Amino acid sequence: MRIGGVTIAVPVALAPMAGVSDLAFRTICRQHGCGYTVTEMVSAKALMYQDKKTCRLLELGQGEHPAGVQIFGSDPACMAEAADKAVRLSDADIVDINMGCPTPKIVNNGDGCALMKTPELARDIIEATVRAASVPVTVKMRLGWDKGSINCVEFAQMAQQAGAAAVCVHGRTKSMQYGGVADHDMVAKVKAAVSIPVWVNGDVHDVVTAQRALAVSGADGVMIGRAAFGNPWLFGQVAAALRGEPIPALPTVVQRVETAQAQFALAHEHLGERVAVLEARKHFAWYLRGLPYMQPYKLAINAMQSSGDFYALAAQIKRDNGGHFSTNRM
Repeated sequence: MRIGGVTIAVPVALAPMAGVSDLAFRTICRQHGCGYTVTEMVSAKALMYQDKKTCRLLELGQGEHPAGVQIFGSDPACMAEAADKAVRLSDADIVDINMGCPTPKIVNNGDGCALMKTPELARDIIEATVRAASVPVTVKMRLGWDKGSINCVEFAQMAQQAGAAAVCVHGRTKSMQYGGVADHDMVAKVKAAVSIPVWVNGDVHDVVTAQRALAVSGADGVMIGRAAFGNPWLFGQVAAALRGEPIPALPTVVQRVETAQAQFALAHEHLGERVAVLEARKHFAWYLRGLPYMQPYKLAINAMQSSGDFYALAAQIKRDNGGHFSTNRM
């Protein structure tokens, strides 16, 4: 898969997700077969104010290439300046514009998927960002605002004409949020209408659904979101399937815990102990989903206050479950 001058050898990507796809988790996903990662979405306005927390979101992991930075906003000049600054701060290979986020706090400001209701403004944003960025610019979008205003085909064509080097289409409308069933047939219509690469996103839960999404949509690559929570092995499984290779075996519980520990160590180094522990409360629970008798562990995870608590609990879980396979959905 080639986006502008950027080659993505393994067209299996981690979708950018606020509060999830931080440097530590992206690094773990790359280590387990993910071919392309994108930062959490960053506010263009916050970046203009040089907010320290926002700038930190743009930091890439060691050797994290090819990788993208995702920005959001609805002012063309601000987005252009933010794109230039984001690339200089991160050394990213691609700038991705978020035009698909459905959350109220984003769309109520005219950002994210709200831009699919104002394609003229969206075009101005893409054109300004393309002019300012020294790397290819891509667009993440949905089918449209709601069932009565599906405009993904026309929107993707506009994005291509405005200079976008690729689009990612989540097969749901804004109104659907993350419910219902993703429509990969509509993604196929987008693919047929443009000549730039297309990512398919939505309802990719495992190897079978990844293959189905690609087959139905004809997309060039697959972007995986929520199914990757606590399951970075999914990227290697999908990549192996696309190459026609045997699917890697399921990890044991011990392997899951050790991977959670590796992620925690990265988060601790990057974010400090307090934030790393708070992040571990959700990530560690995700790593253990499907494990029998999970409730006591979940209570202990939610009560963690320090790195000592984390490592003590990790050691206990490994003692309790040494050698056993998880019943995780893989």
